[in-house]
Amino acid sequence: MTRPSMSRNMAERMDLPFVGLATFAAQPACTNWDKLDGADVAVLGVPIDTASSYRVGTRFGPRAIREMSMFHGFGPDGVFDFEDEVTYLTADQVKIVDAGDSDVIYADTKRSLANAELAVRALLDAGTMPYILGGDHAITMAMIAAYSDQKPIQIVHLDAHFDFIDERNGISWGHGSPMRRASEMAHVKGITTVGPHNMASVSRKDYEAAKAYGTHVVSMRKFRTIGAAAALAHIPDRERVYVSIDIDSFDPSIAPGTATISHGGFNYYEAKDLLREVATRFDVVGVDFVEVSPPYDPSGVTSLLAARTSLDFIGSIFHERAKRRR
Repeated sequence: MTRPSMSRNMAERMDLPFVGLATFAAQPACTNWDKLDGADVAVLGVPIDTASSYRVGTRFGPRAIREMSMFHGFGPDGVFDFEDEVTYLTADQVKIVDAGDSDVIYADTKRSLANAELAVRALLDAGTMPYILGGDHAITMAMIAAYSDQKPIQIVHLDAHFDFIDERNGISWGHGSPMRRASEMAHVKGITTVGPHNMASVSRKDYEAAKAYGTHVVSMRKFRTIGAAAALAHIPDRERVYVSIDIDSFDPSIAPGTATISHGGFNYYEAKDLLREVATRFDVVGVDFVEVSPPYDPSGVTSLLAARTSLDFIGSIFHERAKRRR
């Protein structure tokens, strides 16, 4: 018996989300960073978790987010949002490629971070916007370092914590230190941390250091009072902004798969509204989404939330860019 052809030209092919290779939102893969072919966004995994101070597992984050993002795969016609009456992610607005992962050296966090920095520099040299999937939050210090040859940037940081630890037991590059290390970089103009909450957010010493640097802090309680626009009003319009999103900024009722759970975080629409405000007002030059730890969430809802939020954000960024070109 002859099997029927599985040609891509078969009219009945459905491209179900569990069929085919798992790339981000079923977009094309391009792991040769010298040949990104005019991509607007390159999704890069940085599967490092050896800088975590508590539970590990975020090394599996990029793969899990990719797998869950297949559920939200889309074609050239984009995705229609009836709430906005807007179609996002159309082929004429944005071209996304999955650039694979940076190389990880077993048990050598510093070399792995150096590899990640080189990978992001390659994406920037190719003229594409890096969208990074972590990995623990230590990767952000390497991501930010990769922009040292670019124009200065502001950082917008969504997190349950300040991440302003200087060092612990001689370790200055742990996942609690990325904003402290970023504050030391000459090309970083300022840091805005939105969403910290609960007593474990920061020590007094690190809090005072963040204040002395000039970190603009909007606690979760304050955010719920003033809203997204006011939380970001201090940053000038059209500023170049790098966004770092820690999944623990979301409430664990919708994002249990992370190392350092903190109750009282963002719900889906709060984060969506905040990121849309970022996309509307600023020039987003890069993003990382970190600390998704699949072993602590067998249901996969945390990875699904990261995938959905990422697509929302990318859609908003390039919809706004298209509007500015008109």
